[in-house]
Formats: sequence, C-alpha cells, structure tokens
Amino acid sequence: MTSSAAIGLVAGVASADTLAADPATARPPAETNAPARLEADLDPEDVTARGGIVGQATSTVTARDMQERLARSTPEALRYEPGVFIQQSAHGQASAYVRGRTGQQTVLLFDGIRLNNASWRQGPNQYLFTVDPRTIGAIEVFRGGASTRFGSDAIGGAIAMTPLEPQEREAGERGAHPRAFGRYGSADDEWSLRVQNDFTLGSNGSALVGFSTRRVGLLRSGGPVFGDGGAPVLVPAFADDGRTQLGTGFGEVTADGRAVFRFGEDARIVAAAYVHRLFDVPRTDQCPAPYAPRSECLRVDEQFRTLAYVAYEDRLGALANRTRAVFSYQRQHERRTLRRPASAIENTGRDAVDTLGASWEATSEAFRLAPRAALTLKHGAEGYFDTLASRSWLAFTDIDVVRELSRGQYVEGSRYLQSGAFAEATLTRGDVALIAGARLGFVAASAPRDASSGTERVDASWWPTAAHATLRWRPAPEWTLLANVDRSFRAPNLDDLTARQQSGPGFLFENANLRPETTLGAEIGVRFEEGPHRAELWAFRSRTRDAIARSYRELGDCPPSTPACTASWSRYQLVNLLGDSTLDGLEASVQAAPWSWLRVRANVSFAYGDGPNPQPAPVLGGSDYAATVPLSRVPPLNGTIELRMAPTRASYASAGLRWATAQTRLAPTDYSDARIPLGGTPGFVVADVRAGVRIDRSAAVFGAIENVGDVAYRTHGSSINGAGRSLVIGFEFGW
Repeated sequence: MTSSAAIGLVAGVASADTLAADPATARPPAETNAPARLEADLDPEDVTARGGIVGQATSTVTARDMQERLARSTPEALRYEPGVFIQQSAHGQASAYVRGRTGQQTVLLFDGIRLNNASWRQGPNQYLFTVDPRTIGAIEVFRGGASTRFGSDAIGGAIAMTPLEPQEREAGERGAHPRAFGRYGSADDEWSLRVQNDFTLGSNGSALVGFSTRRVGLLRSGGPVFGDGGAPVLVPAFADDGRTQLGTGFGEVTADGRAVFRFGEDARIVAAAYVHRLFDVPRTDQCPAPYAPRSECLRVDEQFRTLAYVAYEDRLGALANRTRAVFSYQRQHERRTLRRPASAIENTGRDAVDTLGASWEATSEAFRLAPRAALTLKHGAEGYFDTLASRSWLAFTDIDVVRELSRGQYVEGSRYLQSGAFAEATLTRGDVALIAGARLGFVAASAPRDASSGTERVDASWWPTAAHATLRWRPAPEWTLLANVDRSFRAPNLDDLTARQQSGPGFLFENANLRPETTLGAEIGVRFEEGPHRAELWAFRSRTRDAIARSYRELGDCPPSTPACTASWSRYQLVNLLGDSTLDGLEASVQAAPWSWLRVRANVSFAYGDGPNPQPAPVLGGSDYAATVPLSRVPPLNGTIELRMAPTRASYASAGLRWATAQTRLAPTDYSDARIPLGGTPGFVVADVRAGVRIDRSAAVFGAIENVGDVAYRTHGSSINGAGRSLVIGFEFGW
C-alpha cells in the first residue's frame, strides 16, 4: 500500500455534517451523542459537563476528536490535551497524569459518578483503561485542585466522562438504528468490533445498547530504549527480533445499555449499566521481572468493572432550577496470578470492591441583584460506601498442593466511606465574576486485625475541608484574566492503610497510621478568544502538606508471612513526608482556524516538583544525602501539534506531532524502578497522520499511520515502549 493510499484511508468520521463543520465551532451531531444539558441556559463560559469550577483550566475532548485521533483506549484519547501526560504500566493499562499527578491524586468521573474507590492504587493505575471510549460522548479534563466540587483525591484535577446518549427522535418516530464499528491495528494485531442499536421506547423514551469485543496481540515497538552509557532498559523483555515486546497483549469484552425516559420539558430518568471485562493482561514489568526467567510472569487474569445507576434530573424551583440525583452500584474485581514455573509455584490473589453511591447536585436560577449583577448558587452532597473482599493463596504445582494465606493483598472485610457536602456561589457584575465555594467532608476507614500476618487493625476517620476562590475579569470581549486559589485534600484509602503488593520500584507494604495530605494551590491564567481562534496561558503552584510517598525499608522490616516482600530487590512503606512538597508549572495552548477548512492546535506543558527526602538523614551524615529531592515520575516538558484539513464535506486529513524532552530529575525510588532507564527517560518526537472519508451518511472508512518515523520511544515511567510504525484501519456502518 502506498503512503498516499494509506493516508486516504485514515481516521474515523461521525457524519457528513461533522466533517463539514467549522472545526473551531462545530458541535457533535446526534450521532456522536453530545448530551442535552440542563445547564444550557447559563452563560457558556460557566458551563462544564457535570460541573467543574468556573474559570478553572479546562479542556474538552469531543466524540469527533476521539474518532479522528483513533483512540485505542480512553487514556489515549487524552494524548493531545494540554497538561495531560499518558503513562502505561502495561499494554492493557494506562494512567493520565494531570499537572504531574495521577492515580489517587486525580478523580475519575463517569456521568458525574465517582469511580475512585478504596483500593485505588498510588501512582499510575489501570482504572481509566476500563472505560470503553466508544461509550463516551465527551471528556472534560479539569486541571488543578478540585476537591471543593469532587471531594477526596482531586489534588491534581479531575477527568469527567460524559456518556453516549440515545439519539433524539422526532415526535412519533419509531424503529431501530443499528450501527457497527471495526478497528485493526498492525502494531499489535488488534482486531475489535462494536455493534450498537439505538431505538425508541414508547412516545417519551429512547435507549442505546452496545456490545464490543477485541483481541490484542504482542506489541511491536520501534526497538529498545537506552539509558546513560547505552545501558538497555530492564523492562520490557523483547523477542528475538528486538522489536516485539513480551508481556503484552490481552482480550476484552464490554457491554452497555442506557435508557432515557422524559416527563414533560424538564424532567427525565436515566437508567444505565456498563460492563467492562479485561482478560489475561500481563503486567509488563513483571512478565518477566528483571533478571527473572522468561517463563515467569505476573498476569491480571481478570480485570472487571461493573457500573449500574439510576439518575433523576428536573427543575425543582429557584434554588434547584437544575438538579440531579443519582443512586449507583459499582464492582471492581481483580484476579492476578504470579507464575514461576522454574520454582513450581503460583501465587494467586483475588480482590473485589463493591461500592454503593448516592449523590445530589443542584444549581439555582440566576438571581438579579442589580441591572448588571447576578448571583448563582450551586450545592450538593454525596456518599460512597465501599466493602472490600480479598483472598490470596499459594499453589505448589509439582505436588498439587494449595495453601491459602491468612490475608490477601488487602484485608477481608475492610470498609471505607467517602462523603461530603459543598456549596458554591458565583457573583457576576459586568465584566467581573467572583466564584467561591467550600466543602466539609467525612471519611472513615476500618479493617480487621490479622495477627498471623502482622496486620494492625485500622479504625480511622477524618473531617477534611476544601475551599476555593476564583476571580474572573474580562477587560475586553476577547480577553479574560483569571486567578484561582484552592485548598484540596486526599484522605488515605484502604490501599494506603492495608495493602501489600508488588509495585514498579519493588514490594510496597502498608502504614496504618497515615494522615490525609492537603494541598494549597494558586494559579493565574489569561485567555484570548475571537471567533474560531483561542489561546490560553496558565502558571500554577501547589504546596502539599503531609504528602504520602514511598520510603525505603530493610529486609527485616518486612511484615511476617509475606514471602513476596523478602524475595524483592527493594522494599518500601508509605509515609507522610515531614515538610511541604511543591509542584510548579506552566501550560500554554493555541487553536487557530485561518480558513474554514483548516484548523491548527498546539500545546506545551511543564511541571517541576520537589519535596522532602522520604529517607531520614543518615546518622553519621554523608555528602550524597539531600534533604530535598525531586518528586517521583513528574512528566518532562512535553507538547503536541495538530493540523486538520477538511477540503470537502465528506473528507478530512490531519497530522499530529507528540514530543517530550528527557526527564533526568529522578526521585530516590525512581533509581530502583526498572521502568525508568539509567539516568532518566530519553526525549522523543513522534508523528502521526490521519484522514477519513464518508462514503454516504451511513458508512465511513478511516485509518491512521501512527509513529510514521518508526521511533523507539517510551513515556516517562512506562513499562512498555510506544508502538512502532503502525497502520490503523477502521470502518463505521449503520442504517
């Protein structure tokens, strides 16, 4: 296939209208399911999906963006967003860093429902990967502290996913509207298929049901990545060709259903369920681990997520002019097995977290205080209660004996409650707006004592608080100046307080005496908007007190009856740092559309973090000891450029560039992390090209050539190298 022919196949399209629309102002059509929002009568500047903070640094990924970027997963859909950096611990896992923070320090929301639970792991984790991107209508990234609105964990920000909605129908219209989507990727021989059906339910109801499946093989990269002095990275292991990465590949099945029933003009009830099943996902940095036999592998046999909920939305008066109440149930299930055939041992663990949630949120009407002044109130409350089941057992395969351990990765019967209430007021007068809000939270954790494993009983509770204030001023119609001050928090969860697990740097065990970490942040921003042209510049600083970090431990510190700890090269325990950690950064983004058929977008992000050394000062001192050290796995200077052309109503072509400089500022634990090359992670520049054509209103062919230069690269902290040159081909068909 020639390059021009390949480019002619590239990347998906939702409809002819989508391809033809002004790239700077287009709204996704009904097929891409941009949901109708109750907030539609507010100033668009003050509206965010399920509510971010007015004036906060925010970016939005539309369904069209995801289609044209050919996102293999939900995290990869964010690769071109300012202030976001994607790290992959495995081929079937990925985590988004927002302003240098990830894992427990960012909140994930789906349709306003909190996905973070009590087993959320520190640092990069896999949970965002368990949301099917084809069930999403839009993603909003809120950068910066957001605990006032979203509660615990929102120190770095929040990622809010708005689901695909059933298509609106004309009055009296009936019938079903099935569609099918397919995708092939050459770098890992990925084959995927999704079928969905959109249909009416009586005169006031509609529904959307879907099913997806895919199988992904071993991932081929551009080759190995080297550290200082040409030292090869210890993970992943490569096949004999030097390009194919062992410990990659997985299987996946998803299903979803969403029904919407409307009552009059304002009220509606939504009933929805989402099921995601990942199978046989190798933990790449442990498959095999450094210096281990190639037959040794840690695999996540089952990574299951289930979400079901009912939501009620209505207008209930002046103080609740737009209100939403949600009752939800979630289950996060994981089964993993470490197989060591040379030792005839299999170590298996199974964990499950069941979460019951309830939330309520309302926005008042705008109260006119003067001819040019108005006051709007927003308020809400939520509670999420987790119960945790955890087991672990050893199988000696040579003698066919299985021995159950006294505890699993967590402690059976543990409980966790995350709850709180907030209020926020927006006062506008002319070109100036002041937004202020506060939250009172209550968090409680409990876990039984297990004497045989040396596990202490946990019975802790906290009343954390959060607050923010934002000043927005428009000195001219095109210009907006913004200043924010925010206090956010993260309370220790059951993973911090009770977990024993293999992490990237080594074996990590619990600390039952941790305190909440709190962050005081400030940011200033300037925004320019004129027609399709937009530019933003942000500078921020956050200072975290009692930050939770890993600290080295000796062999004798290992908990009893924990052979995985004594067998590890390195051992760590979580501690509260004594002193403040700081994170400073800059973000800039530009979007321009000089002609209706051409759009250019670019962004650049930088973060710089330092904190107290988690290791105590040596008793006899030492010239190499530093009291202040870099924060772990903070992304380097990075950015993207996108160029999109739509010469006709039925076609487009685009090119993208992703780049990052080297990251050589390493935390003490980074030096023992096999995922990080010796001396730090090298920089890279990767180019992608995409294009698409719609055959008619019901069919499209699309594709991309990713990593055109076949560059060998990896993002800082990842276990795998990025895909080598890859042809991606897809289709959409429906009627």
